[in-house]
This record gives sequence, structure tokens and C-alpha cells, in this order.
Amino acid sequence: MPHVAMVLTPGFQFLALGAQAAFELANLVAGEDFYSLGIFSPNGGMMTSSTGLPLPTVPLMQAGPIDTLLVMAGTTPPAQQDEATLAILREAAQGARRVAGLCTGAFLLAQTGLLDGKRATTHWSYARQLRDAYPAVRVEEDRIFINEGSVWTSAGLTAGLDLAVALVEKDLGADVAGAVARRLVMHHRRAGGQSQHSELLELAARSDRIQNALIHARRNLTNPLSVEELAEVAALSPRQFSRAFRAETGQSPAKAVEQLRLEAARLLLEDTRHSLDAVAQQTGFADLRRMREAFMRQYGQPPQAMRRLARAA
Repeated sequence: MPHVAMVLTPGFQFLALGAQAAFELANLVAGEDFYSLGIFSPNGGMMTSSTGLPLPTVPLMQAGPIDTLLVMAGTTPPAQQDEATLAILREAAQGARRVAGLCTGAFLLAQTGLLDGKRATTHWSYARQLRDAYPAVRVEEDRIFINEGSVWTSAGLTAGLDLAVALVEKDLGADVAGAVARRLVMHHRRAGGQSQHSELLELAARSDRIQNALIHARRNLTNPLSVEELAEVAALSPRQFSRAFRAETGQSPAKAVEQLRLEAARLLLEDTRHSLDAVAQQTGFADLRRMREAFMRQYGQPPQAMRRLARAA
């Protein structure tokens, strides 16, 4: 039975523990106890969360055989751990089939050296910090999760669920993973990377009306997404909407919609085998020619080239 060890460090975020739901539901869907789970910490004892709530943990060295090691931290990058703690994490990781750092847990893996020379991700707001602090790690900030051999890392805390579902798929197949995702009311494979979410933050809409229009656009990329459609969502006249949108974001509605479409198209090109025509259709570009023109304006290269680079990487 694959033993999943969830490892906590001081100031951990309770939401990270939500990843256990994927393994619990996998057992339910498979009709057998395929996974067993335990909550550990490097030295055991009560571990205090970021909100001050305590949780009892077992010393990691008492975990026994570990199949999957999930390392968790808090909402901000953890402090540098002492060498004794890092030695415990390294020993546990070396004995496990695979190890994952959820969200800022990637910093803990980087401290052990397990990410040296590997691709990794973390929450988009700390990606630059991870890159600067650990130059040997090849940080890719626009990823929901990354699988680099036996080492996995995820973006934000909720992305830990995406990673857990992917682990289930590796073990039990796409049908079980899809059923688990449906029970969790989430996408089996989430389209797009962190940029789709951070892009909304970059646009920095200050009012709920403009923010709601942006969220509507992101969720309905196949719609025409005209100013009239977005203005209706924002409960403004088209003229009022255009003026308010530019004042809050510094961009026209059309430019912002194109940015969202480009991000979605780029991730589909990198993460799927869909044809270029299908990608253009699914992300709302009128045709392949217009998608290619948008890619050239934004990235300086056509979509085919970006797909080749992603596959080479």
C-alpha cells in the first residue's frame, strides 16, 4: 500500500492539507485502500499552523517505508532550516519513490538541494525569490505544477490538489483521477498556468464591476467578448465601461482580452497535443492567422515555435 507522508514545518498552512482529499477519494473510487496517509514533521510533536492552531505530528524518522513524501510550508517562504532538519528531509526523500513540495514547500526542497538542476515552480509571487535564492533551480513561475522525474512541485496552495490528482493518475490511471476530480468539483487537468490568475492581478482592477468583467472574460474565452458583452456583465453602458476599464487597468478591454487568450493558448500549446486550429478555436481567436499575429506581437515568435521550445524543454 503506497504510504503518503505529509510533512509539516512550523507555520504551515492548513489549506495545504487539503491535498489528502485526493488520496482519500482515490481509495473510495478504486474501491480499496490503495493509499494510507500520515502526518509527520521532522522531529514530531505539536506543530503550530500559520493561524496558531496546533496539530499533532509523528517524527518523520518513524514513518516507516514512504512511497510519496509531501513537504508543506506556510503562506510565505519558510526560514532557512537547520542542518539536522534538512538531513532528516534528505534521508526521507532518498528512501521515497517520489517527493513533492507544495506551494512554498518548494523552498524546503531547494534548501535540501533536491531541486538543484531541476525545473520547479512555486507560488507566482515568490517565484523570483526562489530563483534568486537558489540559482541552481530552474524556476518556471507560470506552472500549476511541475513533474521533474521523481520530484514534483506545485504553485499556490490549491494547486497542491492539482498535483495530488496528477499523482493519483500516475498510480491508478486517468479514469480514477477524473472521477476524483469530479468529486472534488475541479478540473482534471486545469487549462492555463498561474499567469491567467496573476494576469488579473497585474491588470489591478479596483472595482468589483471591472473585476467581474475580467473574470467573465477568462471563463468565456470562446465568446466574442465584445465591449457590449463585458459592459453588460459590469452593469455599465459600453461607453462608461470602456472609460472605467482603461482608468483602472491602463489597457483597453480588447487588449486585456487578447492577453487572456494568449496565455490560455500558450499553455494549451505547451501542455496538450491539440492542433493549432483547435487551440485557436478553444481560446476565442477568430482563426489561426489572427492567433499567429497575436503571438508575434506578444512573444515575437509564432505559436509553432513556442510549442517546439516547450517540447524541447
